[in-house]
Amino acid sequence: MTVKILSIGLRGLEGYRVQVEVQEVPGIAAMVIVGLPDASVKEAKERVLASLYAFGCDFFDKRLVVHLSPPERKKHSPMFDLAMAIGILKAMGKLTAPVSPDAAFLGSLSLDGAIQPVDGMLPAILAAKKLGFQKVYLPYDPTLPLHHLKDLDCIFVQTLEETVQYLQGQRVLSLFPAFRTPEIIDSPRKHHRDFQSIIGHHQAKRALEIAAAGGHHVLMVGPPGCGKSLLAETFPTILPSLTHDAQLEVISLYQLAGEKIENGHPPFRHPHHSASSVSLIGGGTHPKPGEVSLAHRGVLFLDEMAEFAKKTLDMLRQPLETGKVTISRISSTVTYPADFILLGAMNPCPCGYLGSRTRYCTCSPKQIQAYRNRVSGPIYDRMDVLLSLEVIDFTKETRVSESSETIRKRVEEARRKQYERYGKEITNGRVPFELLMEKSPLAKRQQLLLQQWASQHQWSNRVQTKIIRLARTISDLKGTEEIADESLWEAMTLRWLKTYTKQQATAR
Repeated sequence: MTVKILSIGLRGLEGYRVQVEVQEVPGIAAMVIVGLPDASVKEAKERVLASLYAFGCDFFDKRLVVHLSPPERKKHSPMFDLAMAIGILKAMGKLTAPVSPDAAFLGSLSLDGAIQPVDGMLPAILAAKKLGFQKVYLPYDPTLPLHHLKDLDCIFVQTLEETVQYLQGQRVLSLFPAFRTPEIIDSPRKHHRDFQSIIGHHQAKRALEIAAAGGHHVLMVGPPGCGKSLLAETFPTILPSLTHDAQLEVISLYQLAGEKIENGHPPFRHPHHSASSVSLIGGGTHPKPGEVSLAHRGVLFLDEMAEFAKKTLDMLRQPLETGKVTISRISSTVTYPADFILLGAMNPCPCGYLGSRTRYCTCSPKQIQAYRNRVSGPIYDRMDVLLSLEVIDFTKETRVSESSETIRKRVEEARRKQYERYGKEITNGRVPFELLMEKSPLAKRQQLLLQQWASQHQWSNRVQTKIIRLARTISDLKGTEEIADESLWEAMTLRWLKTYTKQQATAR
């Protein structure tokens, strides 16, 4: 008789139903696992048999065949251990109680029969809910934010024996603490930086507010010490808090990558410029999320952007355009979400002082051009805002800056308007252009003005659409229903990057 127990397999964040089929067949005593198992799944036969022996069942003299269906998909995780053990007990008659077809079994087994969590538990649980399972048997993990998954009954079990007792109708007294809302979901914001503490850079702060409100990418160019990194590191303080669904998505990505996330707020990733393309985009034999996916729903800050390998930077084209990244390997093809705000920072030249009022630039025109060319035209084209920064003279700066909390309230209000306009959680920087123009069409005079500036500055069609998106975000911050002329003008000025020739820099 063939016994079928259900579990969940993962391909990236996408979950699929895995049917664990167990049957005893005549032949040499062994446990054989088929269905494209990897090394961690093949080793499950030793773990499962040892845990069954600890449970009091000796099947070392039997020949058991375990089939993981669908057979055409590679199985990567030890998450199927518990389902295999339950299937063997059922096939050998040690478990007589029926197993519901709406129940999934997740977890790895230790040699003494204890059930342990593995990487990717949260995306597997979310996939189980999406696939229509009613119950999930899994090991207890206090970090799993499952308090609002009302349609899924999560049964926490510590050992294989406890699981069998539960299936046979013996309700085991829970030794787990009362399930509470994890701090990772609703913890208050704790930031050590604030825009109010940054002197000057009022134009840059305004541009970053627009970027936060509409999800726009920003490139900052300025000499060393002018405040590029400080502005970027303070930028997360004005971002709205993530919704519950967004937080679950972010935590799932971090679990798959085997990393811990410090809080439930938008992530901030800051890779070094020596980072490889695999660490930035993701990859490996079994593709794992890279920095672009770990920055999903948050910020990816590339400091010294021109020092990154040009090939690595060009790999950002797809995630910047589509909000996701597809990684193809021999074993599988995986797509991870990568909807982030890119903040780039670079110097205007190799020495950093081109256009400075206080230092002399020692770079030749050829060196300057070669340095600028390290960031390709397509990457420049995908940046919404181009900012030129200069060193602030503290003796002349008297204007008081707004706090991050004040700015964040305006950003949250602008985001709320966008969500209401488009009927879903999407920003002006990500919404399909057709829907944007349907909801906020430009007036005829505005179209002519944009075409005139595009012809004068040789802007591509992509840049023109980004200006329209910026103008829509600026209008949302101002509270206007239509795109105002002033908003369009301000959006066009955000695409103007100061460029100095060697002669102009010397004259300054």
